[in-house]
Amino acid sequence: MPKTQENPVMDKIISLCKRRGFIFPGSEIYGGLANSWDYGPLGVELKNNIKRLWWKTFVQERDDVVGLDAALIMNPRVWEASGHVANFNDPLVEDKKTNERFRLDHLLEEKGISVSRMSFDVMVAKVKELNLKSPKGNELTPPRQFNMMFQTHLGPVADNENTVYLRPETAQGMFVDFKTIQEASRQRIPFGIAQIGHAFRNEITPGNFIFRTREFEQMEIEFFVHPSDWEKWFEYWLDQQKNWLRMIGVKDEDLYFHEIPAEERAHYSKRSVDTEYKYPFGLKELYGLAYRTDYDLKAHSATAKQDLTYRDPVTNELYTPHCIEPTWGVNRTLLVVLCSAFEELDARSGEEEAVHEKEVVLRLPRKLAPIKIAVLPLSKKEPLSQIGHELTMSLKKIYSCQYDETGSIGKRYRRQDEIGTPFCITVDFDTVDDKKVTIRDRDTMAQERVEIDRLMEWFADKGLTI
Repeated sequence: MPKTQENPVMDKIISLCKRRGFIFPGSEIYGGLANSWDYGPLGVELKNNIKRLWWKTFVQERDDVVGLDAALIMNPRVWEASGHVANFNDPLVEDKKTNERFRLDHLLEEKGISVSRMSFDVMVAKVKELNLKSPKGNELTPPRQFNMMFQTHLGPVADNENTVYLRPETAQGMFVDFKTIQEASRQRIPFGIAQIGHAFRNEITPGNFIFRTREFEQMEIEFFVHPSDWEKWFEYWLDQQKNWLRMIGVKDEDLYFHEIPAEERAHYSKRSVDTEYKYPFGLKELYGLAYRTDYDLKAHSATAKQDLTYRDPVTNELYTPHCIEPTWGVNRTLLVVLCSAFEELDARSGEEEAVHEKEVVLRLPRKLAPIKIAVLPLSKKEPLSQIGHELTMSLKKIYSCQYDETGSIGKRYRRQDEIGTPFCITVDFDTVDDKKVTIRDRDTMAQERVEIDRLMEWFADKGLTI
């Protein structure tokens, strides 16, 4: 399992992810593929829970946001109009001996040189001035601009006329479909279009586990507003991103909100704020919020020669809407949830036996936990096993549950703590007569005896969701 910059906390999280089936290297039996990750049984449940909660919060519970699932491959003219063909570049250098590629700005930052205000030409001059070498001490090729879009071809012939791209962001589908969606849904400005989907960027130096990958998922909203209202809505969506982070268990003190200066903003942005998180490997970007003005709608209107304006049905004003874009990365959200929930503590007393000197508790918010309830009969034999199986199947109609009858009850509690299960149900020998089970809370370790017939009501009172 690859390590992450010799970071002990991050190494423990990565190890836990593989051991318990959250996340592990893709194509591993063939030696893997650089920075390719697969989400296992628990990982896919956690990922789906994040997306489900986001969709419920920002689409289903609102009347001013509607959904979209746009195609991964779009007409290549979309990316010309959006500026990605011309502007979606990173400065690249290559190790002459190993042929490894590196981001030039990253190499300079590792030397303590701030590149935030540097043009490409200035960075090239810095390479010569410093006689910059690769991380392995080898000579580097001259810097060049590297477009990060994945290029492929439609049809059986691979030529320039059939060139298309895997989308580097989900946003453009929402801009291209703006008029159709607005008219079909009869939405009035202000309103938003939301989408969850995969995007692809041919990153030169991916790394830090799932922090930066070439294939990732975005949860994104393009919120269309009147040009005069953009500042109000920008602050509103910044607050919404903060509220979301509290909802998924991220502490305010682990966050920093970075106002991006004009010279560092994307070509389409008039204001941008990055939400940064204190990862075990440092303070780095988590989410983005951008005021894209009317750049995209006007660009597509001019290139496609289509009218993408909006006429207000009350004032009769005709204008091109401006756009506020809050973006949440699914993969980074999952990583931050794991980092925020991970806790290593001394073996907890009061429960039969300590399994290890150090024990891990993954304090996942109940809404996100992959397994909500574990059913643990004290015996593999009937009638306890039968009661346990029947109880598990009954609870599974509403909640994600896991049945576990292997090992001592202490070891089983530890296994469930490691994967973040909020509640464990113990079926004991008294259950046969009194029709009650013992529910144990992951965080408080408190135990309560509850009638089997009242379990659904009990969990509902605790606010446990699907």
